[in-house]
Amino acid sequence: MVGALIRDAQDRVFVQRRSPDRRLFPGCWDVVGGAVEYGEDALGALRREIAEETGWQLRRVLAEVSRQEWTAGGVRHIETDFVVEVDGDLTSPRLEAGKHTDFAWVGPGGLALLDENTRRTGSTFIKDLVSAAHRWLATTAPERGGRAG
Repeated sequence: MVGALIRDAQDRVFVQRRSPDRRLFPGCWDVVGGAVEYGEDALGALRREIAEETGWQLRRVLAEVSRQEWTAGGVRHIETDFVVEVDGDLTSPRLEAGKHTDFAWVGPGGLALLDENTRRTGSTFIKDLVSAAHRWLATTAPERGGRAG
């Protein structure tokens, strides 16, 4: 599995709400991502998932910020998550019909939004991923020519 922590020009991270009828984590906030399909590498899966779930195009991968193993629905997953930049209108993602209902851009001061997941599932997984992306972005902003934090 791969996850895309999509950053915008203000170093906020894109999250989207899963539909309430999804089998896993219904109604929870999530990052863009999914399974690496047969014959695909991680970069190919990132490109495909970003396009499918938002309509945007992967511009570049900035960093790998997490590699974790987790279990859901009795299935073991190994997930690698990357901070990425994309091309497209970041104000208007094309959310995947039937899978996602809403989106938000989360800055370091907006992490409380993701506490909703913890109340629903007991997990801080998505909040931890977004926090990891913010930490990486804050430490690399001067080299990237971005803001310092």
